[in-house]
Amino acid sequence: MVTALATAAVMSAHAVAADVTWRVPTSVPAGSPYYENFLERFSDNVATLTGSRVDIRPFGAGVIVPALQVYDAVKEGTVEAGHSTPSYLVNQNPVNAIFSGFPGGMGPEAYINWIYEGGGQERLREFRESEGLHSLIVGIGSSEIFAHSNVPIRGAEDLEGLKYRTSGPWAEVMKDYYNAVPTVVPPGDTYTLLQRKGVDAVEWATPSGNLPEGFHEAAKYIVVPGVHQPTFLWEVVVKQETWDQLPDELKPLLEAAAKLTTYEGLSYFYRHDREAMVEYRSGRNEVITLESEFVDDLGNSGRDWITKKAQEEADNGRPMMAEILEDYLAYRDLWISESDYLIKE
Repeated sequence: MVTALATAAVMSAHAVAADVTWRVPTSVPAGSPYYENFLERFSDNVATLTGSRVDIRPFGAGVIVPALQVYDAVKEGTVEAGHSTPSYLVNQNPVNAIFSGFPGGMGPEAYINWIYEGGGQERLREFRESEGLHSLIVGIGSSEIFAHSNVPIRGAEDLEGLKYRTSGPWAEVMKDYYNAVPTVVPPGDTYTLLQRKGVDAVEWATPSGNLPEGFHEAAKYIVVPGVHQPTFLWEVVVKQETWDQLPDELKPLLEAAAKLTTYEGLSYFYRHDREAMVEYRSGRNEVITLESEFVDDLGNSGRDWITKKAQEEADNGRPMMAEILEDYLAYRDLWISESDYLIKE
């Protein structure tokens, strides 16, 4: 009893000692890999670097706000901050597509380098500032699994009429270029949808991110590589006025915690994704590796879609997407053209 009271007192004192407390809902259920590898890791890193002056309190999807309404909850002041991905905002503003990961876009190594060394973070921050938000990048992932599927997918003809749970740019590309039928549902509903054959296939996360979700138990086929989303980004957003009110000495510490979390999280995925693929291949699933010609076709379609979308935005007096995309594609071209000196394996 005494021990319990002492522990409670320490926890209470810790809560009181914090100068800043942010409730941070995310778009995934508590306990999922993104929740633990991104948001909980960020909370721990913030506590360490700020000496517990900032208390980040994570909440799983649906506890405070619905999974797909995190950004709105921050803008409306329902919560101090929120953790989600631009992928869920593409239909609201296509600029988000560049930061979501799209077919034919950069892979994780090139992308994280563009973000931190090539100006990508500044571009995202400028975009969020135009919405009255401040962005902290908290999570960049490795390539996803293309599909957990009830039917084999090997070529473009297999996408025709395919009912496929997805979101972001890939939903638009598969509909416009391959006559597939995209369905967007909250992450927590994805397993049930696949198991009950409400869709033919789903995409969600990286190999290790999918493993605890059990998709491999619900569907026979696992399709790789994840050309539909070669990498992806999650961010913590706060109102700009909330950020501005922070003590100046805390701002760089939060920035450092976010960057540390992003690098640690990606490293985690690199290791555990390979272990997950070994487990998949040794089980009941059939792993299908798409032919390089089809991968190239998907990439070409994705780049064509996003280029046309950016031009459409510019034609309507909104040049931001075209400007960011030009910068993004130039960095991608540089990365590809000058990578022959690297040992990749």
